[in-house]
Amino acid sequence: MELVKNIFFNTDKLIENSRVKISYTGKFFQDNSQEVTIHYGFGNNWENLHDEKMVKTELGFQIEVDLGEFETFNFCFCNEKNEWDNNDGSNYSFLIEKKPVELITLDDEPVSLGSARKLRKTYIWSKKIRLAVYKIITYLPKIISGNYKRKTATNK
Repeated sequence: MELVKNIFFNTDKLIENSRVKISYTGKFFQDNSQEVTIHYGFGNNWENLHDEKMVKTELGFQIEVDLGEFETFNFCFCNEKNEWDNNDGSNYSFLIEKKPVELITLDDEPVSLGSARKLRKTYIWSKKIRLAVYKIITYLPKIISGNYKRKTATNK
């Protein structure tokens, strides 16, 4: 997913305590720089700072980063000539979403809301199948034996 021009993530959302792959095809990739380092931190105060070299591929410079329990993920890029791509001085900053809320079942195994929806659909389909089987068991023998009479306007 491209969130900013020339920066791609392998996910639709940045979620806390997850791992995200970043692909950078910005000016350093276009200028054929040999080395690019990502300088990143979290929150408004750039906590937990890191400087890590990115791997050059055909798809751009890439790296995987572990996101912590912070509100924002901030970063900028530097090449081997000590030139910076920091979004014209604003740095690149993205919101980190909280993990989805999980339901607690009787088995004490957490179930995500997506699983609950799947369980609901499964329940509805099982009810439909039971109703279909009931109708087949009840009405099919009557139809086969000829004991099934349709109600007509005169039989009411």
